[in-house]
Amino acid sequence: MAMQASHDPSAASLRLSLSRRIFAVEGMAILAVFALLIAIFMVTAPQTFLSYRIYMTFLANVPPPMILALGLTFVVVAGEMDLSFPSIVAFSSYVFAILFKNYELTWLAFAAALIVGVILGFVNGLIVTQLGIPSMITTLATLFLYGGLVVIVSNGLTVAVPSVTDTVIHSVFAGRIGVLPVQALWALAVAVALWFILNRHRFGENVLFIGDNARVAHVVGIRVDREKLKIFTLMGLLSAFAGILLTLETTTYFSSQGMGYLLIVVASVFIGGTSIFGGSGTIVGTVVGALIVAIIEAGLVASGVQGFWTRFLIGVVFLVSVTLNMALEDPDRVPLFKKIRMRLRR
Repeated sequence: MAMQASHDPSAASLRLSLSRRIFAVEGMAILAVFALLIAIFMVTAPQTFLSYRIYMTFLANVPPPMILALGLTFVVVAGEMDLSFPSIVAFSSYVFAILFKNYELTWLAFAAALIVGVILGFVNGLIVTQLGIPSMITTLATLFLYGGLVVIVSNGLTVAVPSVTDTVIHSVFAGRIGVLPVQALWALAVAVALWFILNRHRFGENVLFIGDNARVAHVVGIRVDREKLKIFTLMGLLSAFAGILLTLETTTYFSSQGMGYLLIVVASVFIGGTSIFGGSGTIVGTVVGALIVAIIEAGLVASGVQGFWTRFLIGVVFLVSVTLNMALEDPDRVPLFKKIRMRLRR
């Protein structure tokens, strides 16, 4: 009887159906990849990865790129791209740092920096929607435009604000609750808010609809240009917030601030399972994707592997994750899987 049960087609079908349901849960596939990486690093570098300190370090460093990746998820879901966010991070950071240093402003400096981010994001949206220039080209141009402008305004100088650590705003946004960095809680709050917006709010529904088919979205009454303006403005706002968090954590502004985030933020979004074709995305996946990108470098170094392997491994994880997510979303979209399925049917 046991032998028959093990070869029962209905039992095999049930197990397959159950596994599909498990991996259909939002972010489950990429979470499995993350858990596997953690397990590997626990074996190869137990002194580091069996200690809580390494995880507290991650939680202190990951929030800015994670918040950027969460904003970019909305842009990509809508079938667009934003490459200008590193320059918005730098511009907003400069505004905050210079207002604090020269005028001893804290909350007003915070508000001014956010407003700058909103304006720059709104300008991106205007160019895309009103001039009809593809967002990839538009934001590549404004990456240089905004970045060059902030270098001109700041004369390329670094602005150090060490005294910001004595202020309430630093405690609120960059302090510690015991050993837990407060920034991690802000990143979590942003992720939760954006999850509800994308999955439970009309704006999120519109974004998904636009990414799936903008023309059909327009036909059914969605104001596509207005929604895209909102998307780019939201990205500008989150870029400014990430820039402020980064400045508060490092107590320094420098002109290239944010540029190091460009590739890792884009990688986080696609590793997390957001469709490269638009129309679908996952906030949970983006959060885990950002954690994966952050943990790979530290894991390799702690394991004694030379640092130049970092980008290679990120590339491998990138390809595997995107392929896996495409296969789960629509196996026929992956030619190799489609061929295998056709042969099995024969």
